[in-house]
Amino acid sequence: MKKIILSLFFFLCATILFSKNDSTRFKIKKVYVSWGYTRAWYSRSTIHFKDLSDKYHGVTGLNNYYDFTIHNVHASDLPDYDKIYKSAINITIPQFVVRLGIPINDKWDFEINYDHAKYVVDDWQKVAITGQIFHHPVSGDTTLNPHKFLHFEHTDGANFWMFNAVRKFSFYHPSKKFSATWVVKPGGGFVYPRTDVTLFGERLNNAWHISGWIVGVESGLRLQFLGRGFFEFVGKGVYADYMKCLVLGKGNGTASQAFFAAQLTATLGFMFGKI
Repeated sequence: MKKIILSLFFFLCATILFSKNDSTRFKIKKVYVSWGYTRAWYSRSTIHFKDLSDKYHGVTGLNNYYDFTIHNVHASDLPDYDKIYKSAINITIPQFVVRLGIPINDKWDFEINYDHAKYVVDDWQKVAITGQIFHHPVSGDTTLNPHKFLHFEHTDGANFWMFNAVRKFSFYHPSKKFSATWVVKPGGGFVYPRTDVTLFGERLNNAWHISGWIVGVESGLRLQFLGRGFFEFVGKGVYADYMKCLVLGKGNGTASQAFFAAQLTATLGFMFGKI
């Protein structure tokens, strides 16, 4: 994941070189990168688990055959900011965000947004369950016991990748080195989670996997300072549809869910290229 982020960053920075070629039709004269941290809040969701493979389950001693849904599930984020306090090398452990952008003109930018938000279903909550487990029908209420039944999280990232158009509304510009702008960023993209699941006593932290799609909008204040630096504080609302999360390995069980999320994000950025 970190390699992907760095690759995108170096690709965008390299495009600055295009501005030196007079024959290039589309000249990118500057790019920017920003980094920061976020808090997230999630709506309740319905999660559907399915595995009809009849593959032997080493913990239960039964063959995996389930198709059940848990309803109105509550989940929380996991900021992990205390990890930075312990060591600055841990800057990628908390819920961080990265923005890579290309200014188009005074009113528009284009951005690639990556949000390393974390999603954790709250243990021990009481939920409704329907469907079948090990060929037996289930219907009623159950408790999410993380040891014997279910623990479910995307904590190596729910991982929102979005491609956004950025509309800028400048309302205070006393000098070339300082300005205040309101930004609005509608866009969409895909979700790329690493799902950590414990099901019937068996745990697996799955590989990263493109699981579905996401749409949303981000809006807030951008303050530019010293010409190249800027600070953003924004709010964001998204709808994410995880159509296929891995459960106990590729091909051995999947989960699906959709939820709304709200975020508050603060970032610091820097502009590269001709100002």
